Amino acid sequence: MKKWTARLLAMVFLMGISMGSGLAELSFDGMIVAGETIPVLAAFGGQITGLRVEAGDLVSEGQVLAEIRTTRNFAPVEGTVTGLYISEGDKTEDITERYGADLYIEPTNRYVIEATTEKAFNSSENRYIHLGERVYLRCVVDGSHKGTGMVSALTEKGYKVEVTGGDFVMEEKVEIYRKQDYSKESAIGRGTVNRAAPVAVKGSGSVLKIHVQNGDFVERGENLFETVEGVLDGLYAPENQVLSPVNGIVSEVAKGNGESIAKGDTLAKLIPTHSLQVEFSIQEADLFQLREGQPVRMELYWDSEQDHVYDGIITRISHIQEATKEGTTTDRQTYKVYASIEADDRIRAGMSVIVSVNAAAAGETEEEKDE
Repeated sequence: MKKWTARLLAMVFLMGISMGSGLAELSFDGMIVAGETIPVLAAFGGQITGLRVEAGDLVSEGQVLAEIRTTRNFAPVEGTVTGLYISEGDKTEDITERYGADLYIEPTNRYVIEATTEKAFNSSENRYIHLGERVYLRCVVDGSHKGTGMVSALTEKGYKVEVTGGDFVMEEKVEIYRKQDYSKESAIGRGTVNRAAPVAVKGSGSVLKIHVQNGDFVERGENLFETVEGVLDGLYAPENQVLSPVNGIVSEVAKGNGESIAKGDTLAKLIPTHSLQVEFSIQEADLFQLREGQPVRMELYWDSEQDHVYDGIITRISHIQEATKEGTTTDRQTYKVYASIEADDRIRAGMSVIVSVNAAAAGETEEEKDE
C-alpha cells in the first residue's frame, strides 16, 4: 500500500513542479544493474573439471570456481630421482632441449648386461632370444656370483639383459642360462656387466607442480610432476584451481565440465558487488533538475514496509538519449541516470528500486549543504 502511495505522491510532485507549486522532490522507477563486468581468465590450458558455479551464484573473493585438469607424469621405473632439472613454472620442452630430459631416475636394477649368443649351447632354439624372458646369470670366473635377469632389448650384435637380482661387479663376465640349474643345454650366451643408464623422464607443457626431490626413492607409476598446456606467465605456477578475484555475482559461465580451455580463455564473467548501481530514466524536461554528485534516497520496490532506505549519489547522467522501441515515436526524449548504492545481502541485480531526488539540492554541493 505504501508503494502505491509513494507512486501517487511522485505524480503529485511532478505535477506540482510543472505548475510551479514549489514542490521539490522527484521520484523515479529504477533498477539495480551492473556497473562493470570482469572476465575470469584461465591462467593455462587444459580440461575443465569440478565446475562449481552457475550464472546467478554469489561468490566470494578467493572462492574456487573450477579446476583445470593437469597432465601427470609418472615414474617409468623404480629407482632414485637424480638430475631434477625442472622447477615449477618451467616449460618442459626448454629443459629437455638443454639437459635431454626433465629429470632422470637411477633404476633400482643398477646393472645391464651386453650379451651375445657366443658360447650358447649349439641349438637353433638357444640362439633365438625372446624379449622379456627370465634368465639366470652366473659369473664366468668361479660361478660365485649368481643372479637373475630379464631380456630387455635386442641389438644388432645380440641382446641386453636387465639384472633383476644378485650382486655383480662392473665389467664382470657372466654366463646366461634359461634354466635355474645352469645346465649347459640351457646356455644362451655370455655378456659383460655394465652400469644401467639413468632413465630419462620427459614431459610436455609447463610445470605446475613437482612432487619429488633429488634423492627421493620412487616406485614405478608414482606421480613425479604435473604439467599444463601453454606458457605460465612469469614462470609463476598457480594452483590448478580457478579462483574468484572479487566478491560478486556470476553473470555468465562460458565453459562447462569436460570442455577444453586454452590459456587466456574466459571461464566466467563476474559482476563485482561493489560495482552494483541504480539505473533510472528521466525526461529531458527534468535534466536540469539533477546533477552529478547530487544525493538520492532509494527504496527496494518489494519492501512494502519500507524497512530500509539506501542513500547514494548520482554518479553519471548520460549525454545521449535513450533509443526508442522499434515502431514507436515520441516527442519527449529520455536519458539514463546512474546512482551509487551500497549493496547488502538484500540487494540483487535486476531488482526494482524507487529513487527519490530533492531537486532543490541540484545546485548545491555536499560542502555547501553542510555550511
